[in-house]
Amino acid sequence: MSFYDEISANKRRTILLVFLFLVLVTFLGYVLGVVYGNQYFGLILALIVGVLYFLFSYYAGSSTILAMTRAKEATKPEYTHLINTVEGLAIAAGLPKPPKVYVINDTALNAFATGRSPEHAAITVTTGLLEKMNKLELEGVLAHEMSHIKNYDIRVMMLAAVLVGITVLLSDFLLRSFWYSGHGDRRDKGGGALILVFALALAILAPLIGELIKLAISRKREFLADASGAQLTRYPQGLADALKKIKNDPDPLVDYANKATAHLFISSPFRKSKMTFQNLFSTHPDINVRIKKLEEM
Repeated sequence: MSFYDEISANKRRTILLVFLFLVLVTFLGYVLGVVYGNQYFGLILALIVGVLYFLFSYYAGSSTILAMTRAKEATKPEYTHLINTVEGLAIAAGLPKPPKVYVINDTALNAFATGRSPEHAAITVTTGLLEKMNKLELEGVLAHEMSHIKNYDIRVMMLAAVLVGITVLLSDFLLRSFWYSGHGDRRDKGGGALILVFALALAILAPLIGELIKLAISRKREFLADASGAQLTRYPQGLADALKKIKNDPDPLVDYANKATAHLFISSPFRKSKMTFQNLFSTHPDINVRIKKLEEM
């Protein structure tokens, strides 16, 4: 697929994620309604809350993520080189305007892009990344994040985070509502058992659903951003060398990252795990494979 085909595919994935979001909220609302004895009330309530949550996340999701990660807007003269580099790459990428630039005070080597469109986007880097990367390596990382913006990955990733968050929230609320709603006195044993099965299944499967949604944001997104970033800088080795430093970071944990936003980062913001099962649900492709592909370009 060409870069333009990939961008079109991302727009289609956006529509699919919105559809899945509405279907999931509708289903959870119905079950919540059954728990409270009026499925129609629960359905309408969940739809209203879901639509409002979606609209808030779509228009304010980026600022919320920046606030959650304690990101501060970069200003001159302290971050003149960083801002100028982002502006130069934005011009080279043909973006309508440069993304806003933010910095997280954290020793981990990491970065991410967020926003709902190239016109409303931001790039965030950690202070650790700024301190450890040379000029070419930093440019490679920023080009990677700029590619996420140009390819509309940021919109898909933001909606995935919304979907994960609302799934976990509603599932937990459903389980708590069941236990505290006096179900034993209000419905027969068969109905109560059925609702219990639904509530327990949703509560147990919510984290798994979240991980599967992150996997739906294909690992090829990272490969595409690597390739697009290398094309932008005309120097694949810069990003490859940056990924090597990120790979060997002794403390990769980003303090204010969480599972709902982990897939936004250029590399996992959590400490490395050797557990094969966890690796199967990784939100990022193997960093060694990414380095190899870049060095072969």
